[in-house]
Amino acid sequence: MKTLNVLPRQPFIGLAMAASAGVLIADLAPNHSLVLAIALALLTVTALLTRNSPAVYALVATGFFFLHSVRTSDSPGLRLARELGNEPRPVTVCGAVVSEPKFAANGSTSFLLQTESIEIDAETRPCRAKLFTRWRHAVEFGDEVKLFGTAEKVGAPRNPGEFDMRSYLARQDVHREMIVRYPENGAVLNHSGGNRILRAAQKSRAWMQAALRRDLENSPDVTGSINGMVLGLRHQTPEDIEEPFQQTGTLHLFAVAGLHVGIVARLLWIVATVVRLPRKWATALIIPALLFYAAITGLHTSSVRAAVMSGVLLGGFLVERKAFALNSLAAAAMLILCWDTNELFSIGFQLSFSVVAAIVLLADPVYRFLRRRFEADSFLPRSLFNARRRAQTQTLLWLARAGSVSFAAWIGSLPLMLWYYHLLTPISLVANLVVVPVAFLVLAGGLLSMIAAPFSPWLSIVFNNANWALTKIILGAVHLFAQLPGGHIYLEHPHWPRGARVEINVLDLRSGAAVHVRAANRDWLLDAGPARDYDRVLRQYLRSQGVNRLDGLALTHGDAGHIGGASGVFLDFHPRQLIDATARDRSPVHRKFIAMFGSERSTRRLCQAGDEFNLSHDIRARILFPPPAFEGERADDQALVIQLVVSGRSRALLMSDSGTATEDFLLQKYSDLQSDILVKGQHHSGVSGSDAFLDRVQPQAIIATSRIFPESERIKEAWAESVRARGIKLFRQDETGTVQVRIWRDRWEARTYVTSETFRSESR
Repeated sequence: MKTLNVLPRQPFIGLAMAASAGVLIADLAPNHSLVLAIALALLTVTALLTRNSPAVYALVATGFFFLHSVRTSDSPGLRLARELGNEPRPVTVCGAVVSEPKFAANGSTSFLLQTESIEIDAETRPCRAKLFTRWRHAVEFGDEVKLFGTAEKVGAPRNPGEFDMRSYLARQDVHREMIVRYPENGAVLNHSGGNRILRAAQKSRAWMQAALRRDLENSPDVTGSINGMVLGLRHQTPEDIEEPFQQTGTLHLFAVAGLHVGIVARLLWIVATVVRLPRKWATALIIPALLFYAAITGLHTSSVRAAVMSGVLLGGFLVERKAFALNSLAAAAMLILCWDTNELFSIGFQLSFSVVAAIVLLADPVYRFLRRRFEADSFLPRSLFNARRRAQTQTLLWLARAGSVSFAAWIGSLPLMLWYYHLLTPISLVANLVVVPVAFLVLAGGLLSMIAAPFSPWLSIVFNNANWALTKIILGAVHLFAQLPGGHIYLEHPHWPRGARVEINVLDLRSGAAVHVRAANRDWLLDAGPARDYDRVLRQYLRSQGVNRLDGLALTHGDAGHIGGASGVFLDFHPRQLIDATARDRSPVHRKFIAMFGSERSTRRLCQAGDEFNLSHDIRARILFPPPAFEGERADDQALVIQLVVSGRSRALLMSDSGTATEDFLLQKYSDLQSDILVKGQHHSGVSGSDAFLDRVQPQAIIATSRIFPESERIKEAWAESVRARGIKLFRQDETGTVQVRIWRDRWEARTYVTSETFRSESR
């Protein structure tokens, strides 16, 4: 009976569930909105006639169904996208910067632009759509600008594991990005536009950052971490520092949530008590202050949720009623969904509410379970305990309380961390016990520093330096936990066993290359792509495949587009052996990597034509080129050519960026080059894949890199037509993205990532 009474006493739980159901139905069946709307309307009318509580839930579900349908079917962003079409269009727009600008190393600034007017084909009209904008010019939140550039579709991910920027922006009703090529193609018209409250929050944040940074200017990594923990500014934390926090399950320290809002509320309550404000007056002032703090920290879901939830709990004092934590949490979810139904699909929303709900539901039962094992016998008089025994008991009880919260939070985040980040973090149960108390002190010190800054700068500096020491402790502890074996594990999404002997994934890295080969649970990487794509593409791809360590890394030649990411691969995935060419090259990137690799005393094997190495017990890699003591004029001319032999049969020929000179050598040296699949890049001359070479290899499919610029990296249309005329399936990676090849004993198939096209082999 207790379970049945939960919903009447905490009505927002049922309302939030109904609202979520309505949004989900509208999102999953957008093409059947009319039919579903009629069905929901009939259900609502029927429920209302019966005069029971399901009527309210049906009404809420119907309302949110219509709300989400309207927002996702006829929004300003969608109307602009339909007007612009699928091709890039030159436009001139006027509008305001409505997101915090992000500055790239190349000088480009990206931000969301809320347009007020747009000029298309010399015709100016009002427009309220948002555009994701890139401009080589410094701007601030609220700036009113006029820009001329190209509006085009937001790029879709081209590789597994790659962040889907198109879907992320679409949830914010942003369906086009605007590229402003040159700084002079735009101008800042006004520095005081945008929402006044948010602009005031941005200015307050800038002042707070300056206060927290005082006397710590020489420690940018530490100040970035302090800003992240106190103000939730994750983008100021270097990625190499942020990553260990993710791997130890402590990244929540950089998301302003219940801990941060609770401390702020506590400090404000203390101030109200000191000045002897009545309880209701204090509550009425603290609630908007918490909402303003959420605005200062960027209005992220976790901060809004915590502020609204705290406001509901404090609001109980105003109406003199008890507030329930789970009901307050559901009320916060309802308010956020009323503001934007698309928040239901954001990672931040899901993580924030699932973790807090798990803590509310599980923390107390787990604590009671642990307390029974740590607590002294209740029949023993406490006067018999000495100081040591009392301290031991209190410490164990504190550990039980902290451990129960940590365990509940881990359980709440576990399915989402596995789904979105492919990450399991058992070490977080211990890491949070160590790091969170210290982070509590950092947050309190940061708030005290900001309070003291206007009145006593020297006291603010004292708090800042104390925070510097505490943050160093946190960074050291997190890095230590992140390096513990088994502390974190990357896992591939579950799938039915495919039974393939080998799986080859040819990633789309523009003019670069990286080929992942998996056989018998062994993972090899052939080339590592360019450095600029390592963090964004290659590392995310390997983690999405559940790769924690590579069995081997093979580098074909010294081109930065092929080995630029090798240093990152070595540091993150620790390949057990390195396959490299004997041919000398003049690549500084290659020399730097070899120096780093050699300092670790890892196994490096130099290979030349005639050498072989095993990828698994029945998969062998044969080196066909270059021959001993060979030196080419360019790096492309001395690239390794690797033939993969599966169960004694040649299946794939990996040519890297080899040109016709290499192909002529192979034709003279080897009589049997026949391979089912040919994987090739583009030679610097733009000439490769000769007719004679294709006649000898006789591939059924060719996977080839291609990009528009420079001309040498582009597949020639005449060559492509010639390949198709031979009956060979051509996978152009500028069209297909990653191509995955699975090879069985007597067959194979290739599947493209972008177009989802599947090609199956023919019997030979």
